[in-house]
Amino acid sequence: MSKIIQNENFTTELTDLNKVQVMGILNVTPDSFSDGGKFNCFDNALKQVESMIVNGVDIIDIGGESTRPGAVDVNVQDEISRVIPLLKAIKSRFDINVSIDTSKAEVMSEAITYGADMINDVRALQNEGCVDVVVQSEVAICLMHMQGMPRTMQENPQYNHIINDIIKFFKERIHCCEQKGINKNRLVLDPGFGFGKTLAHNYEVLAKFSQFSTLGLPVLAGISRKSMIGNLLNRDVDERLAGSLTAAIIAVQQGAQIIRVHDVQESADAVNILKAVAQYKTE
Repeated sequence: MSKIIQNENFTTELTDLNKVQVMGILNVTPDSFSDGGKFNCFDNALKQVESMIVNGVDIIDIGGESTRPGAVDVNVQDEISRVIPLLKAIKSRFDINVSIDTSKAEVMSEAITYGADMINDVRALQNEGCVDVVVQSEVAICLMHMQGMPRTMQENPQYNHIINDIIKFFKERIHCCEQKGINKNRLVLDPGFGFGKTLAHNYEVLAKFSQFSTLGLPVLAGISRKSMIGNLLNRDVDERLAGSLTAAIIAVQQGAQIIRVHDVQESADAVNILKAVAQYKTE
């Protein structure tokens, strides 16, 4: 099993392509914006995991609560019942890194107990008890930037300077984690495409993605099938593959170490093409 993050000697140079990892999205929710209800059947979810592994995934990211705009809140027990049995099944059947996409301390605690390798938190450990839970473990932690909350985050988001504002947020969260005893080398950063950002904001973040590498931590890009692609190209969710791949490639070329995707095979292929080309650039 590969390491989720590789921070040793990490620099602000563009990412070593050999370290780029593909994170496959596995939503076990009935209302996810892209694949709601498709994998909330246990057997279907396991088949999807197996398919993603065959197609070159490095990390499986399990989500039990939709974070799309207007999504209904899920209580702790319902979220646990959705993600933990699947986590246990995956860890017992496959040799693969598993991330749990949650903002609830209780879910994090259960996930860590049953072998999760990463906690992927859209609230960046700001909810009560989350820091206290993860500090007692060695799991990797993805801190995402979001302006507002999922239900209202797209209601007129505004920034003074979006890149500087996101970097300031990251610095504050990194400092908080370190103050609580979480080693910085466990952290991954996600600028949060589509989370409290207009269409213009999202494309400015993508255009200037390399600036987040100045923080000296791996950066995750989660753009797959998002509305920033659909709204720009006038494409429905199931017509966004080309846009998703293009955005992922742009992010990788600007330093993304993890790309979070729905289409694993196509994304892994794109990364492998980049690797094949990169080996000749130093000649």
